[in-house]
Amino acid sequence: MASEFDLIARYFTRAAPAGLLGVGDDCALFPVPPGEQVATSTDLLLEGRHFFPDVDPKALGHKALAVNLSDLAAMGARPIGCVLGLALPRLDEPWVAAFAEGFHALAAAHGCPLIGGDTTRSGHDLAISVTVFGAVPAGLALRRDGAQAGDDIWVSGELGAADVAYRLLDGQYPTDPALLAATRDALERPEPQVALGLALRGIAHAAIDISDGLLQDLGHVLKASAAGAALRYADMPVAAALAGVADAQLRRAVLGGGDVYQLCFTAPADRREAVLAVGRKAGARVTRVGEIQAEPGLTVLDAGGQPMAGLPRGYDHFPAD
Repeated sequence: MASEFDLIARYFTRAAPAGLLGVGDDCALFPVPPGEQVATSTDLLLEGRHFFPDVDPKALGHKALAVNLSDLAAMGARPIGCVLGLALPRLDEPWVAAFAEGFHALAAAHGCPLIGGDTTRSGHDLAISVTVFGAVPAGLALRRDGAQAGDDIWVSGELGAADVAYRLLDGQYPTDPALLAATRDALERPEPQVALGLALRGIAHAAIDISDGLLQDLGHVLKASAAGAALRYADMPVAAALAGVADAQLRRAVLGGGDVYQLCFTAPADRREAVLAVGRKAGARVTRVGEIQAEPGLTVLDAGGQPMAGLPRGYDHFPAD
């Protein structure tokens, strides 16, 4: 049986790019170009809460890094490298090999090499922690506190599919193999919008990634920016796979569903063509869904222009009673 160090050497050690010191020392070393700041983010994924025990390990390796790269995208930061913490209840080498394959493939695609981390034995379930490092020119980071009255509100990609897939797998919705097949990749293989985030520097006023639901995450932008917003439900980029889903389930998925890892951002109305252009260049669908207002509060308007009631809440690990 492989030892901990065999495991690291076999599946998680790769040659570090020039100028970086990666796996194999007490710390990783990486340079940051003059005039740039380091952007860093950490996410913890727990079996039974963030993923199901039967998840494809290659997909899980992909997602473990994708959720962090999405945070860099939301800040307009270029990936530099990442570290991985892996707590395994048992050593299953084929599983580890597939996980590492998915992780390294996404890391290579975004220039974010694995440069350190730790492995240990878990007493029960699988736990994964990833920390990413990025670089962004000083003063150009996309933040949550920059939204201004009159800004357009934009969303990248599509909404709703990940939430529906999660609820199908969790048994909250009746079994529907066709719908699950059409939505599962959205949940388990999200694609972080790194290229779009980089392209939005100097155009967008504020940005956030949609990990806990559109309304909740946009609410963080509004709070930080001391502003309000009006959204148009009819303009939401609903995932095509959700055609035929009941209205109540669809509204909850689109407005409150998490695990999307797309960007919600604001930009001046006179930069609409620029936003569309960078979206095309980045290969990302971008949709204008509302406007920032000076008066605090968040309203979602129906097709008739009337405020919708009973809006869904996003995800909260520690909800208040």
